[in-house]
Amino acid sequence: MAFLFAFRVRLCLARDMAKVALSTLVTYCDRLLRTANVQDYDGAANGLQVTNRGTVTRIAATVDASLATVRMAVEEKADLLIVHHGLFWSATHPWTGKRHEMLRLLIDNNLAVYSSHLPLDAHPRLGNNARLCAALGLRRLQPFFFDKGQFIGFQTTANIARVELGRRLHCVLGAPPKLLPGGGEACRRIGVVTGGAGSQLKLAAKEGVDTFITGEGPHWTYALAEELGLNVFYGGHYATETFGVKALAADLSRRFKVPWVFLDHPTGL
Repeated sequence: MAFLFAFRVRLCLARDMAKVALSTLVTYCDRLLRTANVQDYDGAANGLQVTNRGTVTRIAATVDASLATVRMAVEEKADLLIVHHGLFWSATHPWTGKRHEMLRLLIDNNLAVYSSHLPLDAHPRLGNNARLCAALGLRRLQPFFFDKGQFIGFQTTANIARVELGRRLHCVLGAPPKLLPGGGEACRRIGVVTGGAGSQLKLAAKEGVDTFITGEGPHWTYALAEELGLNVFYGGHYATETFGVKALAADLSRRFKVPWVFLDHPTGL
């Protein structure tokens, strides 16, 4: 019995120590997300942003790469951090103070960082927009919101009362969305683009939707929504973009048998 118990313990430890080459995960993600083909904002730097010593045993996923989320990933003993908003958007020097502390944490704890912004937004299965649509019960999706040379979001035809759509968003996102009630009380053509697309209401309206779901937008869009006859739901930039990193990490975990954890660090924005 003692031998059998020891064998089971060793088997469990072996399972816990499952690992995969970082290069294998990066190659898979780049191909899956079409990282090299999807245009993005200057400085987005999609793909592997920080390397480690070459293997991955535990994945952490979060929306934003920051000192706080890097600390959380270290606490979870992750060696790969998957993020939607990466470390680099513009010149980031000098590496002093808190930036230096984050760099030291990444290197000292063998933590790699993989970032995917618009490639993850636009993915038809794992993307933020696809997963939010699925969570809301929206089906028969069509491409929507042409920007940076490709469609980023999705739209669908439906007949959902505006108050019901707001209730669904509240349930899915965990907080009531902000409604700009510029359109009718029935939502018949709904477009979804997660994140900060509120400044692009004219583009959404031009593509024919009467209801636009996104994360956030500026103050002046309230009057613009009224002028355009457009219902707008602002669900929160952070809240609408937790879906993609979770779906990508779960997909990697299933395929490569490596555990993953979501690091929730909400901004309230």
